[in-house]
Amino acid sequence: MDDTGMGRAFIGSFTSAGGRGIVMADVDPDTGALTVTGAFGAVADPSYLAVNHTPTGPVLYAVSETAPGAVTAYDIAGPVPHPICTPVGVRGDEPTHLTIARGHLLTANYGSGSVSVLPLAADGTPQPPSSVLLHEGSGPHPDRQLAAHTHQVLPDPSGSWALSVDLGTDSVQSYSLDPETGELTLHGEITLPPGTGPRHLAFHPAGRHAYVLGELHPTVTVCRWDAATGALEPTGETPLFPEGADGTVSPSAPVVSRDGRHLWVTVRGTDTIVVLALDERGEEAEVITSVPCGGHWPRDLALHPSSSHLYAANERSGDVTWFDIDHTTGIPHRAGSVSVPAASHVIFA
Repeated sequence: MDDTGMGRAFIGSFTSAGGRGIVMADVDPDTGALTVTGAFGAVADPSYLAVNHTPTGPVLYAVSETAPGAVTAYDIAGPVPHPICTPVGVRGDEPTHLTIARGHLLTANYGSGSVSVLPLAADGTPQPPSSVLLHEGSGPHPDRQLAAHTHQVLPDPSGSWALSVDLGTDSVQSYSLDPETGELTLHGEITLPPGTGPRHLAFHPAGRHAYVLGELHPTVTVCRWDAATGALEPTGETPLFPEGADGTVSPSAPVVSRDGRHLWVTVRGTDTIVVLALDERGEEAEVITSVPCGGHWPRDLALHPSSSHLYAANERSGDVTWFDIDHTTGIPHRAGSVSVPAASHVIFA
């Protein structure tokens, strides 16, 4: 929070579709309401963001979802963010996601089907890639799965492994990352049913289960995760819609409640947030209802640090809508909205 007691949010957007770059907003700590305060960053299409707390202060990272792709870092300790580096190439095309793992910045490069590893200096400045791991393979979808398309990369809850989700090859890979050399090594891989088109996954807070969201076939695949061995094992599948919905809906983002009782999924096409109930151990997921997302084409969903509010980044209607969460039922209730052209991602710092 700043001196006024307000929190801060940063919102990525697509400049190629009229976005303003990275948008800043104050966050009311009680209501969760957003108030846009400005925008910054001259890079193209900063569609996904990550925050790193370094010894010298917080740093915000943004991908540039372009070909070739790049990342940029900003010092956000003061009221006015400023870049701490020029854009650093990731040696891959169209990065759609980035994360911090073991002192490195990792990017998922959708266009080239790869994962890049960029070492971080002590002040958080990204260095040129130390490792780029290319995926191989394809899937049955005639347009979306002609080649590998890595859509997400993230560390597991233990911090020992990194996982990537590949929409083009219907697979999830696990890696070991050498913190000294920055070398990424493939450790294991699971394959989902052909045509699933996995986009993102989210971990249960207990760290023993993960939920893989299919974009091309609207499902949630429940997986058991073993942090000791780095093994991911699918154990069940929950359809989000009746059979035949493929091609008419496009799920985009899964978020798990911090108490592990609910899973929320944004869905483009229906412009909804689907609410799923999780059992006590996180082994079963059941659809209980859906609510309108408050706009059109929800690209991403974020949970406020208080766990009381959800934020849908509605790309095509150009807004971020926030919701109050009923903690008993898990059902979000629309509370407000703010204009953010071509919004793609919301993060709090």
